[in-house]
Amino acid sequence: MTRQSDNVVLTQPAAEALCREFIGWQCRLRQLAARQYGGRPLAGMRPRVLDAAGRNELSPGIIVLIIEAEPENSTELFRYEYLKTQDPNERCDRMVEALQGSYFQEPARFADLMTALFGPRSSLAALLREEQRCILEFEQYSQGYRIPCSIAKLAERSPCYQATYWHNRMFNPKQPAGVEILSFRPDWRHAAGYRSDPG
Repeated sequence: MTRQSDNVVLTQPAAEALCREFIGWQCRLRQLAARQYGGRPLAGMRPRVLDAAGRNELSPGIIVLIIEAEPENSTELFRYEYLKTQDPNERCDRMVEALQGSYFQEPARFADLMTALFGPRSSLAALLREEQRCILEFEQYSQGYRIPCSIAKLAERSPCYQATYWHNRMFNPKQPAGVEILSFRPDWRHAAGYRSDPG
């Protein structure tokens, strides 16, 4: 892989372009996961987590979601579909059907904030809260991104919390009480994208 040096600071236009490229890539991966893999997360949706210095691995992979800039309508749809049936297979099928369609076809609808759901009393969530910053390393096929992020715990009333909660609930009806949802806010000026070397 050809990587950009961690010491490079992007100009604002370059940072914005990298952000758009990453979100477009994530939308394509997520649509592929829905259409060909029944909604199961692909490798590029499960970044490796490093400490802020990039020296220590905190986790070999966590599943993150990308969230719409205005997620309320989708959250209402997911909640409605969840409550409409008690059949977990039907719920999952409905969720996959929604994600296969137009949901990921407009990357501009998505903010750059990412979220991840952790189980009750998760030691990793506690560590991430304590660290307050991390680096997420995404890689799939010949493309990858190394993105420094600030970390925050989301309040239950937050639209991003609700979007993450109901998205996960559609796939996992046995989700326990007391889950914790963290947000990851990218620092695009210090992020980097890379691709496989040709040949």
